[in-house]
Amino acid sequence: MNRFAYFTTSLAIKALSNLSKINVGIHGKENIPDGSIIFVSNHFTRFETLLLPCHINQMTSAPAWSLADYSLFKGPLGNFLDKIGAVSTKNPDRDLLIVKSLLTGEATWIIFPEGLMVKSKKIIEKGRYLISHAQGKRPPHTGAATLALRTEFYRERLRILTQEAPDEAKRLMSSFQLESIEPVLERKTYIVPVNITYYPIRARENIVSNLLVKRMEDVSERMLEEIMAEGTMILSGVDLDIRFGEPIDVGDYLHKSSVRRDIASRHRIDFDDPIPSRPALVKMAGEIMVKYMSGIYNLTTINHDHLFASMVRAIPFKKIDEMDLRRRIFLLTTLNLDEMGIHQHRYLKMDQVHLLTDDRHEKFETFISMALEKGILKKEKGSLLKQPGKFTSRFDFHQVRIENPLEVIANEIEPLAGLQRHIRRLARIPSFWMRRKIVDHVKKRALLQFEEDYKEFYVEGESKKKEVGAPFLIKGRSRKIGIVLVHGYMAAPPEMRELADYLGRKGFWIYAPRLRGHGTSPDDLAIRTYQDWVASIDEAYTIASNSCKRVVVGGFSTGAGLSLDLAARGVKNLAGIFAVSPPLRLQDFSTRFVPAVDTWNRWMKRVGLDGAKKEFIPNNPENPHINYSRNPIGGVRELGLLMEALEPKLPSIKLPVLVVQSDGDPLVDPKGSRRVFELLGSQDKQYLLFDIDRHGILLGDGAHRVHRAIGNFIRRLS
Repeated sequence: MNRFAYFTTSLAIKALSNLSKINVGIHGKENIPDGSIIFVSNHFTRFETLLLPCHINQMTSAPAWSLADYSLFKGPLGNFLDKIGAVSTKNPDRDLLIVKSLLTGEATWIIFPEGLMVKSKKIIEKGRYLISHAQGKRPPHTGAATLALRTEFYRERLRILTQEAPDEAKRLMSSFQLESIEPVLERKTYIVPVNITYYPIRARENIVSNLLVKRMEDVSERMLEEIMAEGTMILSGVDLDIRFGEPIDVGDYLHKSSVRRDIASRHRIDFDDPIPSRPALVKMAGEIMVKYMSGIYNLTTINHDHLFASMVRAIPFKKIDEMDLRRRIFLLTTLNLDEMGIHQHRYLKMDQVHLLTDDRHEKFETFISMALEKGILKKEKGSLLKQPGKFTSRFDFHQVRIENPLEVIANEIEPLAGLQRHIRRLARIPSFWMRRKIVDHVKKRALLQFEEDYKEFYVEGESKKKEVGAPFLIKGRSRKIGIVLVHGYMAAPPEMRELADYLGRKGFWIYAPRLRGHGTSPDDLAIRTYQDWVASIDEAYTIASNSCKRVVVGGFSTGAGLSLDLAARGVKNLAGIFAVSPPLRLQDFSTRFVPAVDTWNRWMKRVGLDGAKKEFIPNNPENPHINYSRNPIGGVRELGLLMEALEPKLPSIKLPVLVVQSDGDPLVDPKGSRRVFELLGSQDKQYLLFDIDRHGILLGDGAHRVHRAIGNFIRRLS
């Protein structure tokens, strides 16, 4: 191997990868041991042969050489592969070179037990590893295990012969061109499973494929498919998770008596000589192969596409309701996947309630768009129809990534048996039972989160009783309309209690959530963002929408702004919105100097005078039994960010809306709430102004008039 050429080419590949839009995530570096290592990896694209050696070299500081199919060594590509440390599978000195470099630690090796690229990702059949490729099916290669066993066989043989037969030991060292025995005996041989997962997988025409078609007269379908699939990843961007598993100590397999006899034999044994223990070693190689194949695929980084594709395939009905599919995936993500040993893409580690509301990360929408584009699913009257031919036909091996990416994606997680059992179970649960499970789960989660926050942020003499901060549910007589009531800034659910009781007496289902940071202490609110409050609203909407046919969401002050934000995000099954005193401009004097205080705090932090920072300002609440007495500067800033983000979205709201305001409000400027009303895009909207001289018009004198107006609005919707 030309080491200078290797490192020069490696630097060029690193530079090229930096120019692409591939986002590489490395996991499990701590699993790479000191010693002689063969890395075994899955093989889906040509990127693995380029990027994997570079990253391994970066982590181990040793050259990472690899085996490559002999057919790739034709023409200019062969010269390039030589320079990056690739060895042809038909090189006559292949095995000797690998064993020698592993004995000395001169290099680590990368071997793909699948052989060629497995474009269909179909690697398991009836519980057995069976690789699907262009020529048919075959078991994975045991070559990596065989080479690792041979390396450790000769290492142990040299250890024994150095003491008991030094002449034979010297001859062996000469045959391997070993200069010193100490570095050889200090090492051990390991096999480290590696999994590479791409997300998302989308194959389509791109600049490179179009240019290739224009410049070349005879482009093979195989070449075009590879440029479309892999070119899209480079140009559009893809998350590439490289995950290293626990090492397999090959020495643990060499304790069989027949193998130990051959290791200790004083007879001359040349590299390719047949030995009595060969059948035992072959059997061991097969066992090790099953172990590392299991290791490779248990390291798969599952993502939203995996779950959607597998669930679509598992659902036993041709017709699928979109929201029903989203519910099943949400329930799947509520399982403790970490305890199951399932590795998750970073987006799956986030709260997944967005799947049941606005799909704001567009995970569902992008998957469905791909399935519709490929004709795997069709839309009919709001439902998705599975196309049977797409789930039973055998696709051309070299076209499957283009023609049916859904099948490819689902195939990838077939080896995860535990996850597959849960997918099959959830695919068969009746829809009504799923809604009930979702409601129970989200309610319990919200209550547990409150209890944990209350315990963590409780302040003696300042925090209210626990029941003040807890969310509450009122069950109604009819499930036609469910109502979500959202409290305001520095308040808690009891702020909505009088309105909730009034509407409850009318027979409606009511859920009053707790906004994160509220009902505990101001210290809790100080660390929250308005996105935390948005997540609280999403949970509340999820409970209501899975309990009742349609939902009305309404709130007071900040809760009103959050209710309007929910409507602006286009969630389904919303019947209408009511907003009581929605803030757009704040009149309270203490909030006017918040930007100045915030700027002061930033300067104090910059110069290292954290003690001079002012993080809270006094609050004189109308309802001291509910509200905080300290107002965190950060909380007011988040309120401003919420309204700033909401204002341009107000014209997109087309639902019926009721805006309620008091003309004597000392905190929220009636001109601001009027501006909110005017910006709304709804044709069915109403603005009511009450002659009450306080901010909290849902509690106390005159509140019954506001309750009645809201009740009339909801009755009209139902």
